[in-house]
Amino acid sequence: MALTREFKATVQARARRDPAFRAALLREGVEALLSGDVAAGKIVLRDYIKATVGFEAVAKETGHPAPSLVRMFGPSGNPRADNLFAVIGYLQKREGVTLAVKPMRSRSARKAA
Repeated sequence: MALTREFKATVQARARRDPAFRAALLREGVEALLSGDVAAGKIVLRDYIKATVGFEAVAKETGHPAPSLVRMFGPSGNPRADNLFAVIGYLQKREGVTLAVKPMRSRSARKAA
């Protein structure tokens, strides 16, 4: 199911006014990437960028042209790890959060144990 423009506008409006929601959106995007759902991770991070700092500011901070960043986070984008982590690092710094990886057993591994 495709997201409507109205839904995206609602998400962006909430991200602009709610710091906890912004941090959760950033975390959700990174968690999706780490779990292997690259498409969903890119969508969430793109929405986060559009709702907060914008691609021009990310471009200035990372040294990557804004059009390249837009493509990188688009549906057919295939970002290199160094470019992706440069953007995530900047977004964490800007948001004032540090995301950390915490190892957890999967549900199937917990059931087997």
